[in-house]
Amino acid sequence: MNGNNDYVVIMAGGTGTRFWPISRVAFPKQFQDILGTGKSLLRMTYERFLPVIPNENIFVVVNETCREIAMKQLPELSADQILAEPVGRNTAPCIAYATIKIMKRNPDAAIFVAASDHLISNETEFHRVARLSLDRCREDEIIITIGIEPTRPDTGYGYIQFLASKKGKEYCKVKTFTEKPDLEIAKSFLSSGDFLWNSGMFIFRAGIMAEALQLYLPDTFELFHAASGKFFSSGEAKAIVGAYTKSKNISIDHGVMEKAKNVNVIPAKFGWSDLGTWVSLYENSEKDYWMNSVYGDAILYNATNNVIKMGDPDKLVIINGLENYIIVDTGDVLMVWPKSEEQEIRDVVKEVKSKKGEKFS
Repeated sequence: MNGNNDYVVIMAGGTGTRFWPISRVAFPKQFQDILGTGKSLLRMTYERFLPVIPNENIFVVVNETCREIAMKQLPELSADQILAEPVGRNTAPCIAYATIKIMKRNPDAAIFVAASDHLISNETEFHRVARLSLDRCREDEIIITIGIEPTRPDTGYGYIQFLASKKGKEYCKVKTFTEKPDLEIAKSFLSSGDFLWNSGMFIFRAGIMAEALQLYLPDTFELFHAASGKFFSSGEAKAIVGAYTKSKNISIDHGVMEKAKNVNVIPAKFGWSDLGTWVSLYENSEKDYWMNSVYGDAILYNATNNVIKMGDPDKLVIINGLENYIIVDTGDVLMVWPKSEEQEIRDVVKEVKSKKGEKFS
């Protein structure tokens, strides 16, 4: 593996609405120590890639409002390695910006795109898969995604259907992508044996992705290609504002991956979770005898299967009689919410914003 040509783009521009009220626009979950490890999710993701990618080849995409936070948490990176989005436009413009910028520095770059807020328990196996994917996309004119072998019929994940791999190939041709199915469909996917969870990780040579963007999202490609003349200069920020202002809001999945004919998947099993919700945190946390996951100081009576997160380590919470709840205290917000209805938290955030203004968003 030629390390000098290997890059990673860590996408850290989301607001983490489903992790409200801990995650806020001004300080989203990826910059927080959600797991109680002493490190933010972004820092953990950065360190996860260091055995695979040289530090100078690690790029992070953040919202402009969080640029200073990212630079403080990742002091090893230069200002040019922190790509600031003036406004969120989903993953396609994010990947277009990063790909074209890296390509300007190194036309031979192979890029691994990953989210900043995923949990991976077996990092040794992850490193093996990362190296394999970079090697294969360098050898063949393909785009690779990492598919996670499903362990349950989860309705919160997208699914990838794959064809049997050719002899001697570690990757499989992608047949279909399906966004978050209902439970019955998810069960049928699991029983069929030819579906994987969509991890949202993408690996490609910069030139191959540039060609795909030009073919399937030509307007997006042209906007960032036109701006690239200002990359790595003092005029980059202004050029990027122009590109993002005009760019459509679209995911790389819908814009490119579902249309391209050269998309392949590597099935993987390295203890993955996208940590997208409070329940996913609960599932990946240590629990007490009564199956409560507690972050903070708590005394519990007749309480089972709860996830409890206290923002103030000196604040004592006493709970009696709750089962299957999310209890979060941030100081200015106390939320007590059924785990079974966690998908509705996004709607709650919208209602809070409409009734209380931006203070709590």
